[in-house]
Amino acid sequence: MSPTEATIWPMIAHVALIFCLYALLALRRAAAVRAGRAVPGQFRDNRDEPAESLWVRNSLANQFELPVLFYAVSILLYLVDADNPVTVAGQWLFVLSRCAHAYVHVTDNRLRLRQPLFLAGFIVLGLLWVWLGVWLAFT
Repeated sequence: MSPTEATIWPMIAHVALIFCLYALLALRRAAAVRAGRAVPGQFRDNRDEPAESLWVRNSLANQFELPVLFYAVSILLYLVDADNPVTVAGQWLFVLSRCAHAYVHVTDNRLRLRQPLFLAGFIVLGLLWVWLGVWLAFT
């Protein structure tokens, strides 16, 4: 597999995480309704959602914030042929940080654990953008 092809797999892995979070959200909401802790109408307006599904909903929303920059840099690295084994490793580190962040978010939701995971992904993503800028400036 060339580095260019390898650039695509971390994006696919992140999309898989998003689909898993959607499935988990559906399961947790259905469980809350069955247990009488919620009624379906609560989810329409996102009011008074039980914590176990609220955490998943918030985690899912997080996957459409910082990761937007991940997709942009990944596609640009691919398009300008600036990807290499180091950038692919960085992409995988970002995705792993997002998976770990999401896991903490949907389990005990401790900020003390979530914050360093977010920061790790943020730094890796910043470095990918710096690399893209350097590549464009000097090629």
